[in-house]
This record gives sequence, C-alpha cells and structure tokens, in this order.
Amino acid sequence: MKLVLKNGYVYDPANGIEGEKMDIFIEDGRIVEEVKGAKEIDCSGMVVMPGGVEIHSHIAGGKVNTARLMRPEDHLRNVAPRGRNTRSVCGYSTPSTFLTGYAYSRLGYTTAFTAALPPLMARHTHEELHDIPMLDKGALTVMGNNWLIMRYLSEGRIEHACAYAAWLLRATRGYAIKAVNPGGSEAWGWGRDVRSLDDRVPHFDITPREIIAGLMEINERLSLPHSVHLHPNNLGRVGNFSTTLETLELTKEVKPSRERQVLQLTHAQFHSYGGDSWKNFSSAAEEIAKAVNSSDRLVLDMGQVVFGDTTTMTADGPMEYYLSSLTGLKWANKDIELETAPGVTPFVYSEKSPVAGVQWAIGLELALLVEDPMRVMLTTDHPNGAPFFTYPKIISWLMSAKSREQVLQGLHSAAQKNTVLGSIDREYSLQEICCITRAAPAKSLGLDSKGHLGVGADADVAVYALDPEKVDPAREPEAVERAFSATAYTIKGGEVVVRDGEIVRVVTGRTLYVEAKVGEELEREIMRDVDYYFKRFYSVNLANYPVQDVYLTSPHAVKVDAGVR
Repeated sequence: MKLVLKNGYVYDPANGIEGEKMDIFIEDGRIVEEVKGAKEIDCSGMVVMPGGVEIHSHIAGGKVNTARLMRPEDHLRNVAPRGRNTRSVCGYSTPSTFLTGYAYSRLGYTTAFTAALPPLMARHTHEELHDIPMLDKGALTVMGNNWLIMRYLSEGRIEHACAYAAWLLRATRGYAIKAVNPGGSEAWGWGRDVRSLDDRVPHFDITPREIIAGLMEINERLSLPHSVHLHPNNLGRVGNFSTTLETLELTKEVKPSRERQVLQLTHAQFHSYGGDSWKNFSSAAEEIAKAVNSSDRLVLDMGQVVFGDTTTMTADGPMEYYLSSLTGLKWANKDIELETAPGVTPFVYSEKSPVAGVQWAIGLELALLVEDPMRVMLTTDHPNGAPFFTYPKIISWLMSAKSREQVLQGLHSAAQKNTVLGSIDREYSLQEICCITRAAPAKSLGLDSKGHLGVGADADVAVYALDPEKVDPAREPEAVERAFSATAYTIKGGEVVVRDGEIVRVVTGRTLYVEAKVGEELEREIMRDVDYYFKRFYSVNLANYPVQDVYLTSPHAVKVDAGVR
C-alpha cells in the first residue's frame, strides 16, 4: 500500500522535527522519501507521531493467566461483543489477548514488550504473544534467580555465564535480560528474602550485588541491543530508595560495549520510597532523578500509579506475599523450578489513602525531575500501577500543572506534605511526550526502525485529532486526554488499522527476538551442565524446553543478531 499523510503537525524527536507541518510518505511498509500515485490522508490540524513503543507491560505469560483465573470479577468491567472486524473481548486490569492488541492500537501503539518471561514458560508465553493482534511484540527473559546463572557467577566463570545466557535467549526467543529481585525470589523458595545487596542467597554463595554486576557484564559481553532490565531488591518497601541508589552505583563499574545505557531501572516509582515506616512514608524521587541526571548509563520507566483497583503481578514472590498480608486480599504464588517465584494479588489505590497519594505523586515527580526526556519512559508497569488504558490521563497530567494540582488538592494531606510535586512547574511538550512514549523506548531497546519517521523506518504511525495551534495542553488537559484516548488513524506496517478510534483492519504483528551466540566449544561445555541440571532437577525433558523450530520459520518472527565482542 502507498500512502501520503498530508499536512500534519509532525513530531519526531529522533530526527529533530518538532511540530513541523509536513507530509509523510509510505510504501511497502516503510517510510520513504517520496511516492507517486499514493492514497492521501488529510491530517490537517492533527498531530502525527511514530507508533507508540511499550517497553514494559505484563501482557502475556503465566502470571497474566493466573490473574485472569483468580479475578473473574475483573472480566466484567470491560466486556465488548464481536464487532465487524474484532472478536468479543473482556477484562480491565487483566484484559484478554485480543483486547490487549485492540486497545494498544487505539492508543496509537504499534509495539509492546511483555515484561518478564520465565524460560520454563516460554512456549506458552509465545503462544499468547502470537495471539495478540495489531502489535509487534517481544519478551524480556528472566535470569536474576536462575540456578545456573548464579552458579557460574559465584564460581567466577563469566564466560560460561555468557554462553548460558546466550543459550537461554535463543531457547526462549527472548529479547533482553530481565532481573527481578535478584536472589530474593530464589530465597523465597526457602521462606526467605534478601533485604540488602550483600545478603547471601540460600544454597548459593552469591549476593544480589554480584548477580546484578554479573548480569550487566554478561549483557555487555554479548552486545545485546537492550540494557539489563532491572527490578531491584526491596520493591514496595518503605525507605527502599537507599537500596535503589546503591544498585545504580554498580553501573559505574561496567565497561559499556558501545555508547549506550547499561541499566534500565524499571517501574522506578515502586523503588523511590523514603521514610522509615508507613506513618512517615514519603517521596525520594528527587534522589533517584538526581542519580539518573548525573549518569549517562541509566534510564528509567515511571511505573505510574492511577487511582482505582487493579491486579498486581510480578516475579517478586515475597513482595506479593507482603502486599497480600497488608491488604488481606486473595493471593497466588508459584515456584517456577530453578528460575523464579512469581506472585499475584489484587490491589486498590484509593484517593483517600495517604500511601496511594504519595505513590501517585512519585511517578509524576520522576518524569518531571529527570531532565532529559530520552532518559525516562511512560509506563504503569501494567497492570501493577494501573492498566495501560490510563496512559492518556497520565499524559494530560504531565502536560498540565493545573490538572496535577487539581488532583493533588483532592488527596490525603500526606501527598502534599511528603512530596515535592506541588512545587514543580514543568509541563511536558508534545515533543517530550513523543520522546517518552516512542523515541526513548525504541532507542533503549535498540530498535533502529522504530520510534521515528525517518526514511527506512517501519511505517508505524499514530495520528491524533489534536491541533497544537488551537489547543493549549496546559489549560485544556481534557482535550489532550480525549485525543490520546483514540487515534484518528493508527497505521501499522503501512496499513490503516484504526480510524476514528475504531478497528478497521486486524493485522498480525511480528515477534522480535535476539539470536545471541558464543563460541561452539564453550557452548558444548555449558550444554553438558544444562543436560545434567535438566536430568537432575527439572520436571520437563530438555527437548521440550526451548521454543520449537516451527515457530522460528514463521514469517512473523524477526531475529536480531548479537554475540560476544
């Protein structure tokens, strides 16, 4: 298909274009310099941006299905019958696979990464990813509590750890290294947790500090496209900002394989807590933002809270148990052998709660205090802080100090006393919104063809019915929220898939994965260890563990090469 998007206000930070009225040409699924005989779409008085890139969202896998099973009440909140082009769907904080694709597409998103892929659950997760329409997808492979990773690192065998990590990525068709409460989820299997970077993991002579440092070194040796994607220790604990700062200091010891960040602090809001009890719970966003501003090796995503009820889920099993013990709500936990221990529990963020009010402020503070919008990304840690459907509301808060102040005045007084949000005048521009939802996540993931509208980029485009010459986002946040809630057009791979907020064409996106390789001799050595571990400890046969070859021959799978430098 050939298309020309005419006369839109184009925002493309990666190419230095900010609100210029210009045409975008599309041919054969790519952005091109010019095209003849194309269908024209009039974008006059509208904002044109690259398709959104979601870097962290729990949209597929075992935890998501556990949440769906344990929360039938959640399904009734967002039910829609079959449409002309869509299937029947349901779910709010735990939406069905098809609703996930439709809803992201209506928001103008064209790419999404599921946040945590336990290797043992890879086959099932990829089945769900393939089920999600409209989006290109990928998965972050969990390694922070893996027995063989911890064994190799504790023994100082970094080359073997690299080889094993490369094999795990290939076996799972994963895209990046993810670490969740390093060492803590393994300790949870023995009824324990780790509370500092120097606590020792039971039955493994290793600490969280050594695991994190080791994974960063592995990542750089393999020259993977994304940095280590880290959920630090002590998530959700009062005063955890000190653990977070100590963790960020570890990046200073890493030798980057190229000019880029070496660590992403994910859902940073949940790791930026001050105080020493829930009675004096406070924001430490200033300290975390200062650390990010002072280092070119760090990026973060927000993990923003939005008021309402949702479902929390994470590979941090001890944290979910702790949360359930605070609320008394139902809870599920699962030990995934040799790999991780996730948990699931519902949660309600109430505007009357002093804790929830402070949490809401912290996420916004982080986005507003990190100076470079290419170093921060919009997320809610879907669905932990809120469902991703709430992104338009968060965008309106970032663009309007007035709207933030209105919310702040209606919250418990602790949200005003124990945060600095009320003193922050900064208001995001449309260009900065484009950074945190498109350019920054695409750059962080190393996706050269996404997050921009330059020649050769994927023809993934979002058009919003918002005239920047007529609408002042600072004074009219409702107009911003309305525009970002449903695109005028979403274009995926050069095809119009959403028009005026309605799905007009359903497409099958691609799955992105990394093909990481090391030397053949080293691979043979680690495979002997893998074979031994499977025969002795796993309840599945090694042959049934990797994602099957038939998946790799799919035209919808796209390989990204990486290897030892």
